[in-house]
Amino acid sequence: MTQEKYRILIVDDEKNIRRTLSMILSEEGYYIEEADTAKEALDKLRKDDFDLILLDLKLPDDDGVRLIDDIKSISPSTYIIMISGHGSIQNAVEAIKKGAYDFFEKPLDRERILISVGHCIEKKRLVEELAVLREMNRDEEIIGKSDKILEVLEIIKKVSSTNARVFITGESGTGKELVAKYIHQNSKRRQFPFIKVNCAAIPSELIESELFGYEKGAFSGANESKKGLIELADKGTLFLDEIADMSLAAQAKILRVIQTGEFSRLGSEKFRSVDIRVIAATNKDIKKLISEERFREDLFYRLNVVSINMPPLRERSEDIPLFVDRFIESVCRENGLVKKRITDRALKRLMEYSWPGNVRELKNVIESLVILSEDIIDEPDIPEYILEGDDEPLPSGTLKKTKEDIERRMILDALEKSDWIIARAARILGIERTTLHKRINALGIKREKRINN
Repeated sequence: MTQEKYRILIVDDEKNIRRTLSMILSEEGYYIEEADTAKEALDKLRKDDFDLILLDLKLPDDDGVRLIDDIKSISPSTYIIMISGHGSIQNAVEAIKKGAYDFFEKPLDRERILISVGHCIEKKRLVEELAVLREMNRDEEIIGKSDKILEVLEIIKKVSSTNARVFITGESGTGKELVAKYIHQNSKRRQFPFIKVNCAAIPSELIESELFGYEKGAFSGANESKKGLIELADKGTLFLDEIADMSLAAQAKILRVIQTGEFSRLGSEKFRSVDIRVIAATNKDIKKLISEERFREDLFYRLNVVSINMPPLRERSEDIPLFVDRFIESVCRENGLVKKRITDRALKRLMEYSWPGNVRELKNVIESLVILSEDIIDEPDIPEYILEGDDEPLPSGTLKKTKEDIERRMILDALEKSDWIIARAARILGIERTTLHKRINALGIKREKRINN
């Protein structure tokens, strides 16, 4: 595995030591720079970021242990490993107390170096991932106090600590991926990868090579072997998003992986073992697809050990104020703005809207309001299509037809406002461009049609 993104600074006044360490670590893929004095080391540290410093105990212009303080003041997140040709237990203890990760003596032992550096880099990686997760947990935590979302949270709490497969359903933008991540982060597999596969975004002819990988020469253009997403997810969680869009051939192979824990790369007859937890999600009527033989029933029952349905935002409107407050805070923080306030009447209009794009649409609208409004977000700042949405008469007919008519009207309105540029219309609606394409086709929307008032 390449380590090129990790940068190491070797600080030692002995050229042969620097050359030996550089050769050993470069072969492992680390990016290496060198310095032979404390001054040069600090100058480099002020100009560039380093993940790890291998620091000699005795330098011509300073003491290595004392230098730890200067290094930490410039770059607190940089790890330090001390090396010495004439150290002592006292030196080692003092260095560790000051924040050094490890301490070893010359002559250098290759395996000792690689093990120590490897453990240090792995610890740094985990610390960085934890920081990311903490930030993500703040901005992407599952928010809500409504009965429906509390029911979801209760299921998540029970299932996270197990290895049970989970099948998540719900409309686009309701937070299905967020649920999958939350389950992974609170599972025993949280230190291992969370690999997302967007089955709708990968062409059917490529899905198997992406999932299972391939050997060199397996097909035209396969110039080298490549691990698939299943292999990369080993020991962790594989999230199959929009699984209803997966081809039947790929479904059969996924079923085998679940049943046997084995798979083979394209172009290989060798079976490999893999230990993964599978979480799947879809916004489609999976039972209907099964009846139409477009989705394997046996795969569904394998995946659907625990079922979670994410409610649409229109069914949990009491949660909207919580989302609005969190999104305003997040957008203001990201853009260096003083937190803005929203009036009660503006909030009331947001709560009255049906939000066909669900939480994703709400987040996009709030981001726009924060950026474009003054210090206070008021009713006149809210987009016209939201203010006018509930004043229009609802079409008669079945619930399904009513929903489709409203959806068609919303999509047409967004398309007209964006001059039929799909990417812009998708942003207005707060949904993915691919999802909008599918809904346009499903609803039979064409450019010559107009909104009927």
